[in-house]
Amino acid sequence: MFRYNYERRKSRPVRVGNAVIGGKNPVLVQSMTNTSTLDTEGSAAQARRIAEVGGELVRLTTQGVKEASNLEPIKRALREMGCDVPLSADVHFNPKAAFEAARTADKVRINPGNFVDAARTFVKLEFTDDEYAQEIERIRRNFVPFLQLCREHGTAVRLGVNHGSLSDRIMSRYGDTPAGMVESVMEYLRIARDEDFNDIVISIKASNTVVMVETVRLLAAEMEKEGMNFPLHLGVTEAGNAEDGRIKSAVGIGALLHEGLGDTIRVSLSEPPENEIPVACLLREHVGRRAEAPEVAEPEKIVEGRTRDYADLSLSPIEFTLVDAVRLGELAADIDHYVADGGKHPVRLVIHYDDVTDIDELRVCSGADFGALLLSGYGHDIRVESSNFDRETLDRLAADILQAARMKFYKTEYIACPGCGRTLFDLQTTLAEVKEALAGLGIEGLKIGVMGCIVNGPGEMADADYGYVGAGPGRVSIYRGKELITKNIPTSEALPALISLIRADHGR
Repeated sequence: MFRYNYERRKSRPVRVGNAVIGGKNPVLVQSMTNTSTLDTEGSAAQARRIAEVGGELVRLTTQGVKEASNLEPIKRALREMGCDVPLSADVHFNPKAAFEAARTADKVRINPGNFVDAARTFVKLEFTDDEYAQEIERIRRNFVPFLQLCREHGTAVRLGVNHGSLSDRIMSRYGDTPAGMVESVMEYLRIARDEDFNDIVISIKASNTVVMVETVRLLAAEMEKEGMNFPLHLGVTEAGNAEDGRIKSAVGIGALLHEGLGDTIRVSLSEPPENEIPVACLLREHVGRRAEAPEVAEPEKIVEGRTRDYADLSLSPIEFTLVDAVRLGELAADIDHYVADGGKHPVRLVIHYDDVTDIDELRVCSGADFGALLLSGYGHDIRVESSNFDRETLDRLAADILQAARMKFYKTEYIACPGCGRTLFDLQTTLAEVKEALAGLGIEGLKIGVMGCIVNGPGEMADADYGYVGAGPGRVSIYRGKELITKNIPTSEALPALISLIRADHGR
C-alpha cells in the first residue's frame, strides 16, 4: 500500500565535515570522482566542479593505501581553492586502505561484503550455527579497531552494501536476496551499537529498481524493529547514461523519497560526475513540492496486502488521473476505493505535467512519481501527459518508465557503472560503442552489463544477460550471466568477442 504521509523518517544526524546527513536537515546530494586518486590536481579540480554545481559531498575511490594517503594533499588543494566540500573515501577489499583513509577523510565507505569476508567466488558454503557465530566474531575483531580509529579522528562511516558484491557467506545462508543484503549491513550495525559508535550512514543498492526499493524498505523496517535510526543514502547502481540513467534513478530513488525514506542521494550516471548533481537536485526539489501539497485523507476502505492480482486483464483498463502538483496519495486512495468496492479492471495511471517544459525535468519528475506508485503495486500501465511535448515523446517516456520499474521490456537495457578511479577502460566511450554495435542486431529485451572493474561486475551480472567487465589495465573479461566466457582479453578484442557471443546465442 502506498504511504500517504510524506514526513521524513526520523534519523539521527551524522556530521560529515561541514555537512550534516540526517536529522531535520535537507536531503544531501553527492557524487563521486572518476579520476585517479593519485592524481592530486585532477581529483581536486573535479571535486571542485562537483561542488560548484551543487554537490554537497564528494567521494573518491581509495583502492589502496597509496590512494588513501593521497586524500590529504587533495583535501589541502581543495581548501586552497576555497572549496570546503566534505570528502568521502570509497574502500573495497582492502581494510588497510580504510584505516589510512580514516585519518584524513570526513567519511569512509566500507563494503560489508568484502571488508572482512573474502572476495566472492559464488560458491555455496556450509556453516553450523556455531561456525556462523565465529564468523561474526571475526568481523567484530576487525571492525571494532576501525571504529575506534574513526572515533579518534571524528570520521563518519558509511556501510555500503551492493547487490553485486554480497559475500559468499551471506549468499550461502540468505541467498542473493533483499533479506541477505539487509543482514549483511545489520551484522555491522549491531557491532557498532555495542561499541556506542553512531556516526554511520547506510547505503544499500542494486541496479534493479525493484530489488533496491524492496531492500531499503526492509532495512528501514528492520532498523526500526531493533531500535536503530541511522540515516540512509539512496542510489540505483549502474543506472547507465542519458535518458535511461536519469529515468531509472528517478524511479528507484524517487519511490523511496516519496515515502519519506532517504537522507542523502546520488544519481549514478555513466557521464562526467558533475552531470549527476543537477539531476539529483531536481529529484529532491520535485519530491519536496509534492510533499508540500495538501495531504489527502486515507481511504476508509483498504484492501490489506493488495497487489495487482485483483485485476481481470481481459477487461479494458480504467484510468485514474492526477493533475497539478498534488500528493500521489490522491491517486492511490482512489484506486484503493475502487478495488475495495470490487473493481476488476486493470488500472492505467495518468499524470499531467503541463508546467514542465524541459525534457530532462519531465523524465525525472514523471519517473519519480510513476515509480513511487508502480513500485508500491499500483497500476498496470501508465500515460504521461503534457501540452509541451508531442505524443511520440510522451509514449516513449512512458515505455521507459515501465521498463525501469520492471513492468514491461521493449528495448535493450544497459547496466553500466558511472566510473571511478578503479575503472580500467574509457567507460563512457565503451558504453557508446557497445550501444551502437548492439543496435544493429535487432534483439529486444537484452540486459547488458558494462562494468569498469570487478567490484560489482560479476555480481551485477546476476541481473544481466551478458557482461563486459574490466579485468586489468587494457584487459576485459566477457560474461554470460555470471558465467565467465572469455578471461582477460585485450580491450581491442573485447567488443567483437561480446558481439560474437550474443550473435551465436541468438542465431544472428
